[in-house]
Amino acid sequence: MESKRQQKFAGVIQKDLAEIFQREAASLLPNILVTITKVKVSPDFGLARVYLSFFNSDNTTLALNTIKTHASEIRYKLGTKIKDQARSVPQLEFFLDDTSDYVARLDKIFDKISQEPRQEEN
Repeated sequence: MESKRQQKFAGVIQKDLAEIFQREAASLLPNILVTITKVKVSPDFGLARVYLSFFNSDNTTLALNTIKTHASEIRYKLGTKIKDQARSVPQLEFFLDDTSDYVARLDKIFDKISQEPRQEEN
């Protein structure tokens, strides 16, 4: 269970990272939209787990690895944005949020079920 302070700090990180990705992601990942779906901060505020979703990407693993490769650069840019709000900039860990893929699979299953003929009960 995250404290209110952790949740508030996670929201600040999510907002500022979204701005960074909006401006900088085109150079790292051309023609791919990066969305930050969730940020979780450790109780000591030293680590932030950032969950990303990629749209218009054929290979999400490659896109995630590209982001991980540039993690220190992204952390530096985040530090320049939150320097007045935080004592230290947390380490960033990036993860793939596959919720949209999961929802798409469930939608396909439900569509398939709805197209099957119904059997009447006796």
